[in-house]
Amino acid sequence: MKKITLYMLLLVMSYSYSQELNLPVFTQYLADNDFVISPTYAGIGDNLKIRANGLTQWVGIKNAPDNQSVYADFRIANRSGIGISAYNDKNGNTRQKGVKFSFAHHLTLDYKTKQFLSLGISYNINSFRIDIENFNTTYDIPILDPAINGDRAISNNNFDAGILYRYRAFYMSLNANNLISKDTNPYIGLEPGRLLNYQMYTGLVLRSNKNKDIEFEPSVFFQMFDSDKRSATDLNFKYRKFNRKGDYYWVGGSYRFLNDQFLKPLNVGPMAGIMVNNFYFAYSYQLTINDLSGFNSGTHMITIGLDLLQSTSNCACTRGTSQSYYR
Repeated sequence: MKKITLYMLLLVMSYSYSQELNLPVFTQYLADNDFVISPTYAGIGDNLKIRANGLTQWVGIKNAPDNQSVYADFRIANRSGIGISAYNDKNGNTRQKGVKFSFAHHLTLDYKTKQFLSLGISYNINSFRIDIENFNTTYDIPILDPAINGDRAISNNNFDAGILYRYRAFYMSLNANNLISKDTNPYIGLEPGRLLNYQMYTGLVLRSNKNKDIEFEPSVFFQMFDSDKRSATDLNFKYRKFNRKGDYYWVGGSYRFLNDQFLKPLNVGPMAGIMVNNFYFAYSYQLTINDLSGFNSGTHMITIGLDLLQSTSNCACTRGTSQSYYR
C-alpha cells in the first residue's frame, strides 16, 4: 500500500511540474472550440462564441487536479478576430491561474480552391503558487521545515504564435507557446526555465455523400515540450448530425498516449455534445489507463456555451471547415 501511495504522490508531483506556467490542454478543444488550441481561430465563424469548461481529473483521489476555464472569440472587420481566455487550475497544494489575449488575421490564398491562411498571436499572463499555509505535520514529518515560508509564487508574461492552413475540408495549425524563457533561480537546478512547447492540430471534416447534414471529423493533436522533449498525441474522431434549423448534436472519442508508448494510452474515452438555439452543452469522460485506474473513476469534463451576435463576413477566409462555424 505504501508503494502505491508513493507512486500516486510522484505522479501528481510530476503532473504539477509539467503544468507549471503552461495552460493545461485536455480535450476542451474537441467541444467545437478550436480557439483553445490556437489564437489563429479567433474570428472564424459568424458568432461571438463563448465556452466555459469545468474539469475534474481522477475523481476519487484526494486533491486531484481540478480546472476551470472560459474562452471567447469574435470577428472584427472582415478578416480579423480577437479573443480572450482565462483559467484556474488546482493540483494538490499548487495553484495556477492565467489569462490570454489573442489576435488573428485571415488571408485568402486562392478563392477557387478554398485555400486560406490565418496568422495569430497571443499575450499571456500566468501565475503559479504553492499553498504552503496548507502544509500540515504528519506522523512521519512531525515538524515542518522552517525554510518553507513566505509567498511561494511566481508569475510569467509570455507570448504564443501560430499559423493555420485550410484547404477545403482539411485544416492544420502549428503553434509555439511560451516563446520567452522565464527567469530561474541559478541555485535550483531542477527548475524549468524553458517553457516553450509546440502544438500541431490537424484533421478533416468530411460530409456524407448520402446526407449533407452529416459530418465525420477525424483529427490529431500533438504536443511537445522543448525543455525535455516529452510529447503526447491525441487521436480523435467526431460524428455530427445537423437539422434544418442548423442545430446539431455530435458524438466522438479520444485516445491519448505518450509518443514513446503508443500501445499504453494515458487515457481514452467517449464524448458528446449538442447545440440548440445557440446554447451549447458537451460532456467528456476519460478513463485513466495506468496503475491509478483502480483508485479513481476517471476524468469528467463539462462544457457549456453560447453563440451570440451572428454577423456574416464578406470574406470567405473567416468561414470554418465545419457547418458548425456558420450555423
